[in-house]
Amino acid sequence: MLVAEARVGQWHLVRPTGTEFGLLAIAVLGVSMSAPLTALAAAPALGIAFWRNGIGAVLLLPGAVSRLRRVPMSRRQFMMCLLSGAFLAAHFAAWLPSITMTTVAASTALVCTTPMWTTLAARAAGHRVPGRIWLGLALGLVGVALVTGVDITVSTRALTGDLLALLGGALAAGYVLIGAAVREEVSTTAYSGIAYTTAALLLAVAALAFGVPLVGYTARDWLLILAITVCAQMLGHTIFNRVVSSVGPTVVGMAILLEVPGAALLAFVLLGQVPALLVVPGLVLIVSGLALVLRSGEDRVEAGPAT
Repeated sequence: MLVAEARVGQWHLVRPTGTEFGLLAIAVLGVSMSAPLTALAAAPALGIAFWRNGIGAVLLLPGAVSRLRRVPMSRRQFMMCLLSGAFLAAHFAAWLPSITMTTVAASTALVCTTPMWTTLAARAAGHRVPGRIWLGLALGLVGVALVTGVDITVSTRALTGDLLALLGGALAAGYVLIGAAVREEVSTTAYSGIAYTTAALLLAVAALAFGVPLVGYTARDWLLILAITVCAQMLGHTIFNRVVSSVGPTVVGMAILLEVPGAALLAFVLLGQVPALLVVPGLVLIVSGLALVLRSGEDRVEAGPAT
């Protein structure tokens, strides 16, 4: 999933420093752990989604409250944070179940199609989309067709998992675009704290509505949920949200694409899971198309202000 500072039509490309490169490497490893660890857990997807956001919110809220006391947020900014959190909750509700329905590699690649959705949103909003970006979108869509086409022959469950992952990527685009506007005015800690809290509350309501238990898990599942939260939520997305202001969304977006091979490799090591041979070309096309979209979307070269 892309971080919440990507702007439609404004992708920055700068050279990371040694410290920023190290942080990016940690963040990539963190998000790459998300899907394999989720696949290992027996706890329900909504429960995992609730706890990873809830724990993340608890860890961030003290800093967020302190920040907001110094720099109060307007009502509009607060409502935008809430809306972004709602999209984040919906993203997790769609994507996490897909991990156990299709392969980790396919689920991760399909949910990472967020840049395609943000680009389509830009075009719908009247922005000009360069030809190379349309080429990237076309490559990515062919890749999506290959992956889902193969899974049609595997099972209806696998195809449903693919479609849920795609939906998760589209919902993440809402989180990205709304967050992009908010983060121009609000600190990372305040924004993330409110968004994670909102997502956790909405996921709790959904879990109660569908009778999904939020407690009573095994000790193994609690350890996995804690590991998912620390790796993916805190060391992954939160670090991406922090460094994007200095290295720019293009560099961060390109780094996040490494989640696809990273998650596939970890799924092989931890789960013994190997994607079908015919799926591999589709995964390569998706990543290649996304990379082209990100690189072709640059319209300026600069380092954003530090927060």
